[in-house]
Amino acid sequence: MLEISKTESQILNSPLGAGGDFLPINGTDYIELYVGNCKQAAHYYQTAFGFQPLAYAGLETGLRDRESYVVQQGKIRLILTSPLHGGTEIGRHIDQHGDGVKVVALWVDDARDAYYETISRGAKPYFEPIEEEDEFGKVVRSGIHTYGDTVHIFVERSNYKGVFLPNFRAWNPTYKPAPVGLKYIDHIVGNVGWNGMNEWVNFYGKVMGFNQLVSFDDKDISTEYTALMSKVMSNGNGRIKFPINEPAEGKKRSQVEEYLDFYGGAGVQHLAVATDDIITTVTHLRNHGVEFLQVPDSYYEDLKERVGDIEEEIEQLRPLGILVDRDEEGYLLQIFTKPIEPRPTMFFEIIQRKGAKSFGKGNFKALFEAIEREQVLRGTL
Repeated sequence: MLEISKTESQILNSPLGAGGDFLPINGTDYIELYVGNCKQAAHYYQTAFGFQPLAYAGLETGLRDRESYVVQQGKIRLILTSPLHGGTEIGRHIDQHGDGVKVVALWVDDARDAYYETISRGAKPYFEPIEEEDEFGKVVRSGIHTYGDTVHIFVERSNYKGVFLPNFRAWNPTYKPAPVGLKYIDHIVGNVGWNGMNEWVNFYGKVMGFNQLVSFDDKDISTEYTALMSKVMSNGNGRIKFPINEPAEGKKRSQVEEYLDFYGGAGVQHLAVATDDIITTVTHLRNHGVEFLQVPDSYYEDLKERVGDIEEEIEQLRPLGILVDRDEEGYLLQIFTKPIEPRPTMFFEIIQRKGAKSFGKGNFKALFEAIEREQVLRGTL
């Protein structure tokens, strides 16, 4: 791997900094989770969520400290990584946080400029630009720190034709359950500590050039017992959306406080993944053993009065627990899994947009009451 340096004058004279979107992002490249057993985690994501095997890296490919499996569905790529020895950075991350997201990788045209543009605006370096090369070409990557121990890695892959990245080989096992219809990552939600939301909103605004799409205060997101606040940041072309949550004062301990306690600090709370047919997708997921939060049957009694006409039959949505909300652009359907790890931390949202650009504000109360019922069962409310 070749380190690439850049002078201060080059940073200041970068053409991206002259105006416009100084950090163009094409989309989410991959999400890397540090997990205790990547082989078993890969089997779970294949079996439960219908991800397809893509690539492998480990001892057989020249890595000595870790093993990784890459699974893919639609445009969603997950790397599942475990340490091969004790006392490693990966192991310490798992010990503190449990299984969870370490890397949110962003696909860019120029990973060098992305790095130097962001650190010149105050980002803390994770690693300087490096070139990684094999017989299929080369990839340039660089990285910066964000909230908690989460990092962003910028990935430039226009000159690479391999299956995933250098040091990975194609993984083609005989076991390949069918996909369930997941297409791409719609948004990625981060939980931060008390009074931390605006700090990270400002980070994404100043350091990465994101804009605030919408904000929710404790009047929007609250129940009788708990509350939180949230602001949604988005990049220039709208392909990357990062809601940032922080706790708010309530009578009891909110879901964000519970997350921070069990995760051991700020981190990615959930991945929202899109589908074109949520009824079919959720039906498959349920049949594969994925557990979802459940709202009371009364949620559906006045649904049409609240959201107007929709294409789906309510009697199709009711047994699956799928929620509906409408904004000025259209409506959306969404549902949330229970935490997928032993700790009550990371979960998934399944979302189908029928024109709506929002995030389901009308469902917040029902959703949070469902989460509180789970907290009561865990004894953590």
